[in-house]
Amino acid sequence: MKNKIIVVLLIILCLLMILSCSQQKARMPVSQSSGTFMKESAARNKILVASEEGKIDSIIKSNPTIKYIASTKGYWYHYETKVETDTLTPRKGDIAYFDYEIKDLDGNIIYSELELKPQTYYVDKEQKIMMGLRHGIKLMHKNETVTFLFPSHMAYGYHGDNKRIGTNEPIICTVTLNDFKPENKVITE
Repeated sequence: MKNKIIVVLLIILCLLMILSCSQQKARMPVSQSSGTFMKESAARNKILVASEEGKIDSIIKSNPTIKYIASTKGYWYHYETKVETDTLTPRKGDIAYFDYEIKDLDGNIIYSELELKPQTYYVDKEQKIMMGLRHGIKLMHKNETVTFLFPSHMAYGYHGDNKRIGTNEPIICTVTLNDFKPENKVITE
């Protein structure tokens, strides 16, 4: 008799489990993303980039004697000092030694060359410098000086540098590549 009661209870328990599982419906998400935030963000960024490019274009047009070159990465540059006898440029893994200064688009110095000290950069192996400089240095020859016009997305972007360069601020960088050497040929002193 005791065994029959246990069997009946097990059958009832199994039936309750089967019936309770079959009546559940999938829960709908609490909120659904329509993608409008991303679309609005992209639209704002397009307006921002167009505005910055307009300012840079006016700088280029106001100096017709200077030949600016448009890079494929979205910035412009011109040579202050061009070296045409050398064909070597820094490659990934090389160590570049350079000086630079940063100005706003009105030509006001934000950081002087003295403040920024001579720089050492392991090409394409570190992220410590802004994206525009990472690309720009690879275009340069030893002893060249180049002025770059960087829109904010190639400079310090939305965040700025937390000091003197503000949010979404396009900048002018004048860079002198003093030297570069392969990483394995650097002599430590």
